[in-house]
Order: sequence, then C-alpha cells, then structure tokens
Amino acid sequence: MKNPTFISELHKKLGAPSSEIVDSLRLLKAFVKLAPPQRYEVLEMAERLANDDSPSSEHPLS
Repeated sequence: MKNPTFISELHKKLGAPSSEIVDSLRLLKAFVKLAPPQRYEVLEMAERLANDDSPSSEHPLS
C-alpha cells in the first residue's frame, strides 16, 4: 500500500475511513502478530468483558 496513486484512487472511491475503523484495523494487525496461545487469552478476556453485566473500575477500557 505504498503506491500513492492506488491510495489516492481508493480514497476517491471509498472516502476517508472513520477513526473507529482505523483503530479496529490497528488492533487486528496487532492481534494477528500474537502467538496462538496469546490470541486465545485475548479472546477469552474479551468474552469475559463482554459478558460482564456491570461496568467495573477493575476493567478500564482505555
């Protein structure tokens, strides 16, 4: 994706991505670099946080 012409054409067709999309892609890129056991741990943690009914200060999101 270093080709400026390709990036320019893609930007014209699709517009600028939202900050949420950019953040999601960065997280996905980092996730793919993890070893399989680490990926499993991240998925388990995300599932636990998603199933947690009450927001808690023990699990800050940022």
